[in-house]
Amino acid sequence: MSAQTCRINPSILSADFANLEAELARISNADAAHVDVMDNHFVPNLTLGLPVVERLQKVSPVPLDAHLMIAEVDRWAPAYADLGLSSVTFHVEASSAPIKLARELRARGAKAGMALRPATPIEPYLDILPELDMLLIMTVEPGFGGQSFLDVTVPKIRRARAAIQGADLDLAIQVDGGITEETITRAAEAGADVFVAGSSVYGKPSPADAIEALRAGGLLAMSRQPAHSS
Repeated sequence: MSAQTCRINPSILSADFANLEAELARISNADAAHVDVMDNHFVPNLTLGLPVVERLQKVSPVPLDAHLMIAEVDRWAPAYADLGLSSVTFHVEASSAPIKLARELRARGAKAGMALRPATPIEPYLDILPELDMLLIMTVEPGFGGQSFLDVTVPKIRRARAAIQGADLDLAIQVDGGITEETITRAAEAGADVFVAGSSVYGKPSPADAIEALRAGGLLAMSRQPAHSS
């Protein structure tokens, strides 16, 4: 894996919602801002929706990476791609036609991501991987920030990376949940290369410094692994 593939996408779920434009400016050295969209149906929490994300897209200094934790995602996800977001990730558990949806997201100009909850196995979806730009492996149960990293997900990250390498795919693995300077090492060693961090970025005096520390930790872990392609 090349050093350039260690991407840090801070989650604005841990930011000050009253000052989101200023909070985005504090992470201008990030690779993207991770925007958690929750509808209180697919997950037991309610955050923000299309109108707010549309406004954030206009003021953000970094690309937006939307994570849709919503029901009826086949209906709603294309509208997020139409906003010009860099990537849109849907949960496979909420999609009735994931291949069709991934193709539609790409056709509308967004990278297509597919997310798996911690207990959802990767194996049934291996044939879908060529349709995706990113696979998001949740390392906590989706719905709330500030949770602890679930080590049980590490073997799934490893199996996913092996499958991607075996199929010679250009596919990123994103991890989301409990990512800190300590846990990023385990996730990176297993094969993840895009890291969502909320409280471990916005909970620090300098989010920009926290991003650099996470990136350094991820790169160090990656340097100990065989080369990945993603």
